[in-house]
Amino acid sequence: MSEPTTPESVTTKNAAVRSGRNALQRDESELRDMRFAMQISLAFGVLMLVGKMTAYFMTGSAAILSDAAESVIHVVAVAFAAFSLRLSTKPAKPSFLYGYERITFFSAGFEGAMIVLAAIFILYAAIEKWMTGLRLENLGAGTLLVLVAGVLNAGLGWYLVRMGRQSHSLILEANGKHVLTDSWTSFGVVAGLGLVLLTKWKPFDPLMAIAVAINILWAGGHLVWRSAVGLLDHSDPKVGREIRDKLDAICSELGLQYHGVRYRTTGYRQIIEVHLLFPHLMAVGEAHRLATLLEERLPQELSVPSEVFTHLESVEDHAAVHAKEHYTGRPD
Repeated sequence: MSEPTTPESVTTKNAAVRSGRNALQRDESELRDMRFAMQISLAFGVLMLVGKMTAYFMTGSAAILSDAAESVIHVVAVAFAAFSLRLSTKPAKPSFLYGYERITFFSAGFEGAMIVLAAIFILYAAIEKWMTGLRLENLGAGTLLVLVAGVLNAGLGWYLVRMGRQSHSLILEANGKHVLTDSWTSFGVVAGLGLVLLTKWKPFDPLMAIAVAINILWAGGHLVWRSAVGLLDHSDPKVGREIRDKLDAICSELGLQYHGVRYRTTGYRQIIEVHLLFPHLMAVGEAHRLATLLEERLPQELSVPSEVFTHLESVEDHAAVHAKEHYTGRPD
């Protein structure tokens, strides 16, 4: 940054350093773990789809068909998520100065939309089968296949959600939640078929399929909503409180005043903007030194990788310098 001749309204933009390495770049081992997790998810998705389709052709069950339909959507969504994960980890370039990380929100929204489509298909198929007459056979073997698929998916979903949270990857976390939804779908199907086996009342089968559809419709809608608020830069109050607490502590130690705090997430890191207030007579070099200290300290103390931008202003004539009032708030 070239130094201006006055201390007012100087903008400094330094990449933050976190835990001895650049927080804006993912560790290579972390990238390998994330790609491996996505490959495992895709392989399991294909395996589960084959198993569930086999169970459906064995039984003719509407509930099992609903589970298989959800798995079809899962395989398509995971393939897109794998592409998004690879793109999101590419470095920034002149045409994409902030990198590609925000593809994570689009990926989560796409996966949610696919889940909603699956739910609509399941509702249609279940009602259509009920109206045309229910024909079920080989329920014992089919139920066992679905149960095995549900148990495997539950383990995979837990692993993906855990990996996504550790690596701050919304793509992996969303995929993990989708897999967990798939497992609950399978357990619901097993419960419904178990009731059919116990009571011999066949309508339990389409009723369970409808219940499954409503459940995954809610899960898909939640993913779409999370994608939308992410793209619209929704401010998470929990994140805001953490930023404010750390800013208060660092600024108190450095003898700084601040306001005008804004923050957004890319799906992996926080981008934080802070306006710092300095005495009018302080030398530009000293003000820049203190601002740089804050830019480097704040990311080290936050729980999420962050990049900090500071804007330097004069305390005495702050209002007079600005032609119109600008944002001076802080996180609640």
